[in-house]
Amino acid sequence: MKQLKFLSFPFLLWFCVMTAVCEDKPAASTPKTAASAKKAAAVTPKIKYLAGEDPEFAEKHGWPVKYPDPLSGSILPKKRIVAYYGNPLSKRMGVLGQYPKEEMLRRLRNEVHRWEKADPSVKVQPALHLIAVVAQKDPGKAGKYRMIMPDKIINQVYEWAKESNAILFIDIQTGHDDIRNLLPRFEWILKDPDVHLAIDPEFNLITSGKRPGTKIGTYDASDINYVSGYLSRIVKKYDLPPKVLVVHRFTRKMVTNSKEIELCPEVQIVMNMDGWGAPWLKRDTYRDYIVREPVQFTGFKLFYHNDTKKGHPLLTPREVLRLKPVPLYIQYQ
Repeated sequence: MKQLKFLSFPFLLWFCVMTAVCEDKPAASTPKTAASAKKAAAVTPKIKYLAGEDPEFAEKHGWPVKYPDPLSGSILPKKRIVAYYGNPLSKRMGVLGQYPKEEMLRRLRNEVHRWEKADPSVKVQPALHLIAVVAQKDPGKAGKYRMIMPDKIINQVYEWAKESNAILFIDIQTGHDDIRNLLPRFEWILKDPDVHLAIDPEFNLITSGKRPGTKIGTYDASDINYVSGYLSRIVKKYDLPPKVLVVHRFTRKMVTNSKEIELCPEVQIVMNMDGWGAPWLKRDTYRDYIVREPVQFTGFKLFYHNDTKKGHPLLTPREVLRLKPVPLYIQYQ
């Protein structure tokens, strides 16, 4: 075996000096590398988002919103609600009444699966959204331009919901009536833990005196606060999990003084983009009337017929999920 020899001290000194010099070279070139990186970043094109999809725009307007910590049993934000909307007495008011019960529920299950596949991180809660008070073009016996569904119809749809492990929404179109008069009429069903509420400013026309369908109505923050307060009292009275309150919206005047809407832990408020049309128009509406005026949670409505009747495609779950904030309530009509 060849004998190892120790290197002389002068050689070791030379070796150490040279090694240090070599090791310093990359550090000396660092400023040039940083400058190059900065220059490269400067020419990187900014991401172009479609309307309603820009996270910076959402953040600028107050998203995510600060709201009370969810109570036990809250649906949002852990779950996404996917609902079928309409009335079983009408094929024209929405998909809920367009098909026989079994086919309608099968279609709803298919939509639930599509949303679960598109976003596996959020569990989907199916729902039936019943128009329980329907605005009318004629005044009727009460002179209120609205028709209240019989309890029998409400119970029928509620049974459908329970068969499908779905929740039920009671939707109220007031016409010329006052929400303060109508809401107590439904306490008998709202006291159930899986029944929630929706109100529709489009058909709240008591102030303007116009017939439903001839003018778009409105709700003020004071009206929404009354409804939210009423639901909060029901939750406390019957020891229930929090209620979800859906407020439909597709114009600025449909909801006035939105900054004054009060949040409470017993009620989770969803501002639902209710407009129909081409995909670009729906995104614009979401940006202008939902994102610009944050409340708590957001929803997005999809119309099987009206969105597509001019040849436009129906937005897919993946496309809707690009919106910022991401909607947690999805409604099909």
